[in-house]
Amino acid sequence: MPIATPEVYNEMLDRAKAGKFAYPAINVTSSQTLHAALRGFAEAESDGIIQISTGGAEFLGGQHSKDMVTGAVALAEFAHIVAVKYDVTVALHTDHCPKDKLDAYVRPLLAVSAERVDRGENPLFQSHMWDGSAETLADNLAIGQELLAVATAAKIILEVEITPTGGEEDGVTHEINDELYTTVDDAIRTAEALGLGEKGRYLLAASFGNVHGVYKPGNVVLRPELLKELNEGVAAKYGRPADAKVFDFVFHGGSGSTEDEIRTALENGVVKMNIDTDTQYAFTRPVADHMLRNYDGVLKVDGEVGSKKTYDPRTWGKSAEAGMAARVVEACGNLRSAGNKLK
Repeated sequence: MPIATPEVYNEMLDRAKAGKFAYPAINVTSSQTLHAALRGFAEAESDGIIQISTGGAEFLGGQHSKDMVTGAVALAEFAHIVAVKYDVTVALHTDHCPKDKLDAYVRPLLAVSAERVDRGENPLFQSHMWDGSAETLADNLAIGQELLAVATAAKIILEVEITPTGGEEDGVTHEINDELYTTVDDAIRTAEALGLGEKGRYLLAASFGNVHGVYKPGNVVLRPELLKELNEGVAAKYGRPADAKVFDFVFHGGSGSTEDEIRTALENGVVKMNIDTDTQYAFTRPVADHMLRNYDGVLKVDGEVGSKKTYDPRTWGKSAEAGMAARVVEACGNLRSAGNKLK
């Protein structure tokens, strides 16, 4: 069962929360980066999540039409075929989707899965993300309610981002300031609007100082202990035990995070951590090394013919896949998912 069924995806998330580990959610933009992610999961003996952002889907759709739905559907279908060669279970997810792209991305993809479910099949994707962090919380949650109902009917889990993550992700930009911290009131309003499972399962990307992109440890003030406060505040409101983990949290903007920060996030209910910047670099670094070391082979310098063996994309592509796969293995170790694959 390489691509998780809805039931298995729920089991994966339950196991992560109970075991205090999280799944690396690896952004992919090609068949090659997909294989790198799958290879990394397999080598770490970890299940995981493969995700496609709007920019990634546009790239996958080809530069002629740049159609996001075509790109996302094509790679998802490809994943369903090739993942059977890897002895792990993965879920397919779409990453950040702001309001102005819902009609061109998430809503059509939900419709694709709804049609599959109506035919007695499983959905194409196992979860989708609605990023309403640029909207007012009221508008964000109103749209979240609508999408959650549609997603649940299609046996899909919704991810919501209720407050801003700093930095830039596919054109959505937020300043790095004191607003990057979700409050208990924000969490209670989310529970009131989306429920605590009775209206459908959702993943919650709460903000605790997270910033997308590249930064060095110490340059961003992360407060993963805030997640405990959010859980406790909502648990108290709804009469749940104080130690109840009422939310399935997602860690965004994790590049540059320390091991202690990641560990604290895991202890407080994070079940999914997005990884994109670090794996992009891990993929590109071996390519740069190859090109610089084989300059006169990849280019036809001074009237020479170069070397087909060095400019063949398969030559440097294999190194790129290996580099990214190694970074995925490292992520699985940091998030404690290594060795925790479903039997």
